[in-house]
Amino acid sequence: MQRDLRIKNELLEEIRNYKTLTESVEVPRILLIGQVEAGKSSFFNSLNSVFRGHVIQQAPSGLAVTSISKNYRTYTVLDGKGGRKLPFIMCDTMGLERDINNEGILVEDIISIIKGHVPDTYEFNPKAPITRNDKRYREDPSLADKVHCVVFVVEADKINLLDQNLLKKFKLIRAKVNNMGIPLLVLVTKIDKACLEVTKDLTKVYWSRYLYEKVTQLGQMLGVPVSSMSPVKNYSRETELNLNVDILVLKALQQMIRAADACFDDLKLKGLAQRRNS
Repeated sequence: MQRDLRIKNELLEEIRNYKTLTESVEVPRILLIGQVEAGKSSFFNSLNSVFRGHVIQQAPSGLAVTSISKNYRTYTVLDGKGGRKLPFIMCDTMGLERDINNEGILVEDIISIIKGHVPDTYEFNPKAPITRNDKRYREDPSLADKVHCVVFVVEADKINLLDQNLLKKFKLIRAKVNNMGIPLLVLVTKIDKACLEVTKDLTKVYWSRYLYEKVTQLGQMLGVPVSSMSPVKNYSRETELNLNVDILVLKALQQMIRAADACFDDLKLKGLAQRRNS
């Protein structure tokens, strides 16, 4: 118990004290992408709960056939009620659905978000992507407007049910993101529903052979290494915080912030190289 509390406090301090050390970007933007009910908004709510000190629901989440989130939303997290803004922005999107009825966000819109062209609160049109002709389109985005880490959100208990059309979209986004030099991670949610051992004891998450095999399978399906994947359980039905849930959520955020930091370092190196060659 004491060891776990120490780990949580160390994670909290590292996140609170984070600085980008990049003049043009004060805080990194982290984009969550996943299908309906995957747990994108719930992850933000879980993060918010950890720093607030009690379970809170800010981003709309829940059970639905199609996406609850119709708009592009950017969220900041406060360090406690009335506290300062923490040094990261979570970006939430409409669900990346299967092709049925074309109700999900379009891949073109996701790429526009990553490039910084889409403003906060923009309402997605599942029939047509945003274009330069839209008055809300950000023509010349700054580095601060762009996304610095992309995170696929996948349910651990539905890995075997991932649709081929959905996988195709994931792989298309991955290829685009890799070409842009932006880090890509995977958030594996609902781990407690996938493994009975973990359901009984959340601390068994890294010892569960079944969960490890599922995560490895997912990595092969998406074409990403296991080291880029973070298992979490979001707050859903709980009314009180749980130390083990908090640690997993904070470790996932730590990985995202560190990945964004690597993105900034890479941009600096490219900038230096370009100046040397000019």
